[in-house]
Amino acid sequence: MTSIGSDPEVIVVGAGLAGLVATYELTRAGHRVRVLDQENRANLGGQASWSLGGLFLVDTPEQRRLGISDSYELALQDWYGSAGFDREDEDHWARRWAEAYVRFAATEKREYLRELGLRVTPLVGWAERGGGLADGHGNSVPRFHLTWGTGPEVVRVFLEPVLAAERSGLVTFEFRHRVDELLVENGSVTGVRGSVLEPSELERGRASSREVTGEFEFRGRAVVVTSGGIGHNHDLIRRNWPAERLGRCPETLISGVPAHVDGRMLGIAEAAGGRIVNRDRMWHYTEGIVNWDPIWPDHAIRIIPGPSSLWFDAEGKRLPAPCFPGFDTTSTMKAILAGGHDYSWFVLTQSIIEKEFALSGSEQNPDVTGKDLTLVLKSRVAKGAPGPVEAFKKHGVDFVVADTLPALVDGMNAIARGPKLDLGDLERQIVARDREITNKFTKDAQVMAIHNARNFFGDKAGRVAKPHRILDPEAGPLIAVRLNILTRKTLGGLQTDLDSRVIGPDGGPLPGLWAAGEVAGFGGGGVHGYNALEGTFLGGCIFSGRSAGRAIAAELARS
Repeated sequence: MTSIGSDPEVIVVGAGLAGLVATYELTRAGHRVRVLDQENRANLGGQASWSLGGLFLVDTPEQRRLGISDSYELALQDWYGSAGFDREDEDHWARRWAEAYVRFAATEKREYLRELGLRVTPLVGWAERGGGLADGHGNSVPRFHLTWGTGPEVVRVFLEPVLAAERSGLVTFEFRHRVDELLVENGSVTGVRGSVLEPSELERGRASSREVTGEFEFRGRAVVVTSGGIGHNHDLIRRNWPAERLGRCPETLISGVPAHVDGRMLGIAEAAGGRIVNRDRMWHYTEGIVNWDPIWPDHAIRIIPGPSSLWFDAEGKRLPAPCFPGFDTTSTMKAILAGGHDYSWFVLTQSIIEKEFALSGSEQNPDVTGKDLTLVLKSRVAKGAPGPVEAFKKHGVDFVVADTLPALVDGMNAIARGPKLDLGDLERQIVARDREITNKFTKDAQVMAIHNARNFFGDKAGRVAKPHRILDPEAGPLIAVRLNILTRKTLGGLQTDLDSRVIGPDGGPLPGLWAAGEVAGFGGGGVHGYNALEGTFLGGCIFSGRSAGRAIAAELARS
């Protein structure tokens, strides 16, 4: 068994974004850190490396240049309206984290990241547009700031100084080290014990062996758990699925995160005395498609849609407001599952897919990820859909392309997992919507939303297609997409105070144990409540990791 006693001072369990941020802050203060991860070095950065790199920022120069009026007060109103905090005890710290995080997003966050070298693109996105009420769910204004370089760039700005600290001797990485137990002595967490997994040379994200070749035990003055959530653990998702709130758990789930996102550390931390809250709060997407070129098992990609595609349930009934593309994920999930099926359909045109389809993931956006302005102009401005989108249209098992509606419906029925669609009924609904396009005013709420979106320059210029009839041959061909439920984020987790200290059974901090990132519900055991505003997950990892690192450094300085 490997055992090292007094060196280093802090143990960080998980080498994802939150763990890197905590390590960065600790090494800035001169402290020695041991970082453990069950995967290999290629997986440094964790899920953040796969992300689109969107950041929730408030009242920024980028917003103001686009004529967007934003404020801390408006953002907090949106956050609370979306979160729907309703649990006095479990939401106690989550509420305080929400207020602190929104204030961070409105003040220090942008400059903190700029000083590290991170930049964002000039067009601000309007994600999760909400449920239709000013004080309800959704972003009142565009706040989704896309990182120039996507998720890998967010990782890079923290990883590079951490690697420099490794070279100087302040950081030690222990890869393929899986923590199985937190050591507790006299009521305090004092270290970790676990299994050494056989070496792996696999590329980032590939499912790796769980063959055990040894054991280890490390001790430190503080332990920080930054191990992520339960996104690929379908058994745990099903066990905690809020059927009474959303409907029966989908039979078919596809995974938006790699296989190592297994949630193991939640149970391990709970066994050591950490308190888990809001287990039933999750953030899964309704626009999942099977990756035609997969990296991990059940590999899924999310379509990030503009507002124009028509959305139908599995029986071919158009979803009601606010279940429009990009508006209200939770309401749409509930509406889809209410019919007893676990999938739905987009129906759109080539004109819409060219303008409005983006795919989640750094690897699906090589132009922005590679910071290649020439490629950006070629793929985003020139005619035609971006290359990765066209590849899915051509190879994806969820896509149907046809010149006529009868042929489209035949293709949809060929891949349906449930009832066969009725051509006449689908055509009636599409024609009714198409009649509403003639005027700039309408009673169709989705068409209203399209007109509203095109009042924002960022949407009109690059995100929302010119309104047109779905059945207009000039806009074709017609496209249908079977949409599956894609697993992604854990919104609950280890409850933490504002210093990221894990709360114990007595309601006070559990000595020696901190948590940050998704394992802590991105702060407080569930800073998002029931709904996310998007661009908030990376930021939650940054803010909670920063809080943990700074709080531990301050405590070590005092002791």
